[in-house]
Amino acid sequence: MTDGVERAPAADDPASQVETGWQPVLASARLIVVKVGSTLVTNEGRGLDAEAIGRWGEQFARLRALGKQVVMVSSGAIAEGMKRLGWARRPHEMHELQAAAAVGQMGLAQVYESRFRAFGLQTAQILLTHDDLADRSRYLNARATLVTLLELGVVPIINENDTVVTEEIKFGDNDTLGALVANLIEADALVILTDQQGLFTADPRKDPQARLLQAVRAGNPALEAMAGGAGSSLGKGGMITKVLAARRAAGGGADTVIAYGREPSVLPRLAEGERIGTTFITEMPRLAARKQWLANHLQLGGSVRVDAGAARALQHDGKSLLPIGVIDVVGDFERGAVVACVDPDGNEIARGLINYSSSETRRIMRRPSSDIESLLGFMQEAELIHRDNLVLR
Repeated sequence: MTDGVERAPAADDPASQVETGWQPVLASARLIVVKVGSTLVTNEGRGLDAEAIGRWGEQFARLRALGKQVVMVSSGAIAEGMKRLGWARRPHEMHELQAAAAVGQMGLAQVYESRFRAFGLQTAQILLTHDDLADRSRYLNARATLVTLLELGVVPIINENDTVVTEEIKFGDNDTLGALVANLIEADALVILTDQQGLFTADPRKDPQARLLQAVRAGNPALEAMAGGAGSSLGKGGMITKVLAARRAAGGGADTVIAYGREPSVLPRLAEGERIGTTFITEMPRLAARKQWLANHLQLGGSVRVDAGAARALQHDGKSLLPIGVIDVVGDFERGAVVACVDPDGNEIARGLINYSSSETRRIMRRPSSDIESLLGFMQEAELIHRDNLVLR
């Protein structure tokens, strides 16, 4: 714990260019993604630590009691698979790593389900790859599933699908996955729990003058120079992957906290406003970051022409685009493509991620949302483009 006194860094301190005023970001966060590293859920590589996972369940229950929705990104499948297969050392061959992950996922799901259930929490396992979040159709599917689970009061337990990925096992990390999930569900905050206290000005194992940074500006390149090297032999990342994950999360408008995962009741204490670890403050509001991402980083797959009423609803009322407001479809695109919305005069007024393909959109345009299922045989969403996935031009 700290004495709560804000101390200004010395003028010649290089950390002064990255530090900023501390904020209790978890106290105000409604939706939080928590990433827990391998060393915090395993017995030093000898399989999963069921008691430790039970303690996470207890902390998640306390967060829920504070009115917060929580998603967990957990490592540990390969370590559990190694234990079940009787392997003392992490293999190097890709097919062996994938086999260990496949075996370990069984145990990972079992332990989380039983230990969280003891605290009245229902869980669901979600396996993702980076490709799932790069493909727009799968991106929307993953987002819809996670949002629905949260609305149902279920705690999603997310892990990278190591049984099918290749380079991700070798070079990837769940820190990055945590940031991608935070952006996917528009989380308010990302918490990365690790076996380190946070980000120091230098490696504290080598420099006795190194000090813990309490609050920094996320995305500042100088932070990467301060980050250490590789972490434990069990995990794949180090502090650098966590700093980069914080930068990625900031791009979606989420603040990040990197903290020592063995600190007692670390999550509830953070949620109650206690100063623990290093907080990465994003200087971009969440909604603005989301809109910037939509506006600048996606290419158009086609366009839909909307009537005057729909144009007014999009531009002035902050509404979603419904099928009934569309009068024409241009181009061939799949669900999840980015399409332009043009007014009756042909001027682009918005763009966003569309929930139906071009052929499906042509079948449901000019019809109320209640007709979608009868026309297509299914209904993905009531909106053609949800307002959260739409940016005005």
